[in-house]
Amino acid sequence: MSREITFAEAIREGLDYCLSENKDVFVVGEGVPDPKRIFNTTAGLLEKYGPRRIMDMPLSENALTGVCIGSGLRGMRPVLVHQRADFSYLSLDQIINNAAKWNYMFNGQGRVPLVIRMMIGRGWGQGPQHSSSPQALFSHIPGLKVVMPARPHDAKGMLIQAIEDDDPVIFLEHRWLHHIKEVVPEEPFREPLDKARVARSGDSLTLAAFSYSVIEAIK
Repeated sequence: MSREITFAEAIREGLDYCLSENKDVFVVGEGVPDPKRIFNTTAGLLEKYGPRRIMDMPLSENALTGVCIGSGLRGMRPVLVHQRADFSYLSLDQIINNAAKWNYMFNGQGRVPLVIRMMIGRGWGQGPQHSSSPQALFSHIPGLKVVMPARPHDAKGMLIQAIEDDDPVIFLEHRWLHHIKEVVPEEPFREPLDKARVARSGDSLTLAAFSYSVIEAIK
């Protein structure tokens, strides 16, 4: 069954499905259980799954990322949320030197199934420390998968696939996409993390874009 939902609701459905299917999945981040629930993407999850699986975090991004890496190595599947991508800069050592490299340093004996959701793009009142778009930085790091869904359908399918992936995934959400609506299946489904989508076919010109830029390119 399909119905029209927002990008934010698609994210929430993807999280809800993974939390219900696997008790080792948990969500942690600054503001995850607060009244605004990360642009409504975590709405209702605290009430459904409790504070041991839907958690706020202290202002210590480097330490929390290390905790999530450790829990991933122990078999859990953490989803770490940064309301602003800029906050992740405080944890670059953990992301780059630990999460991204562990699988290769130990010949596949230790995997880090960690998803890090980050909000990108400018918005009302977003200063220079709250409006970065660091996809180029992360895409140059061997061992990291970087995805930037452009529509609700992609957001739900790619988030489920990312959480089920055995390696670290940087999941970037442009804040201007959260309100966009589209028809999305109610049942769970997966979208590949390593393949581009053809948004519109033609024979004269190729435009390559990602995230919100796809909307502009189609226009």
